[in-house]
Amino acid sequence: MIARLRGRIVGSGEGSVIIETGGIGFQVFMPRPLAEEVARSQGEVTLHTHMVVREDGVALYGFLAPGELEMFRMLISVTRVGPALACSILSQMTVSELAAAVIGGDEAALTRLSGVGKKNAGRLILELRDTMKKRADLLTGSGRTIPDDPVRRDAESALLALGFSARESRDAVSRAIAGMSTADVPAVVRVSLRLLRER
Repeated sequence: MIARLRGRIVGSGEGSVIIETGGIGFQVFMPRPLAEEVARSQGEVTLHTHMVVREDGVALYGFLAPGELEMFRMLISVTRVGPALACSILSQMTVSELAAAVIGGDEAALTRLSGVGKKNAGRLILELRDTMKKRADLLTGSGRTIPDDPVRRDAESALLALGFSARESRDAVSRAIAGMSTADVPAVVRVSLRLLRER
């Protein structure tokens, strides 16, 4: 079992990187935002990895933080959720956002994810909610509990309905809320739209 790799990034593709260590180049599949971040690295990087062995081959999946790897392992433990879908989910939501949706039973947020239908969303909540509550510290990387923020959730939903992507909506809402002393959904949506227009 290959549990960790440290080396230089010598190549990248759609959702994967090639990390060279000890003269060997390992292809490691990653959520797209993490792969893009790692591909820009100039020095050595450390990847926490999970190896999947199947009849048709062996694949490595990598993450920058133990909490990301833990979430990936939780996802692939769910019925009908394989490594590719788990990576896709983690490309669209951060670990904290996903944990908040599962713990809060937010089926609507989960079904907005590409590749996750109503049945899969229900399975994620049913099979992972209790485990995620127990592992919240590791998943968030801190001692804080995972918040369920209805203002953030509703504002993101409004932007999604207007045609913005999940990542654009999350980033804009996060920036909007960070600059506000008190936040309600209409105000957050107005500021978020202004920020999206300024890009």
